[in-house]
Amino acid sequence: MRRTVSFRAPDGASQQGRQPEPLRTEFGFELPRGYVDESGTVHRNGVMRLATARDELVPLRDDRVRENSAYLSVVLISRVVTRIGTVEDIHPGVIEDLFASDLAFLQDFYRRINAEGHTRAAVSCPSCHGEFAVDLAGGRLGES
Repeated sequence: MRRTVSFRAPDGASQQGRQPEPLRTEFGFELPRGYVDESGTVHRNGVMRLATARDELVPLRDDRVRENSAYLSVVLISRVVTRIGTVEDIHPGVIEDLFASDLAFLQDFYRRINAEGHTRAAVSCPSCHGEFAVDLAGGRLGES
């Protein structure tokens, strides 16, 4: 379920007849490898929400981050990922157990949705050199 928040457009936009797009606050994703839980079940689909200022500030007070600044991304990602598969209790321990490629994916996904506002990336085909956009959130083959 994607949550949206509506906002009022500036008067100029409403006079021009354009409807503002609702603000997306949650984004689905598909991990490249997947989180393996204690029972051996692999979870690949998840949801990340937009970060708040608090999400970026609170980890700075965490002792683990103070001892090792590289741990910042683990704590930060654990605050904004709301679900991975059926796992809804996302905490730093869950993020620590991800494969490195999945953590790197989530770090890039975080940057894209919070800085750029979308999950699309421009790519070009190495064979035909055609340029197109792909959705990094994942999905079934052929979907974007």
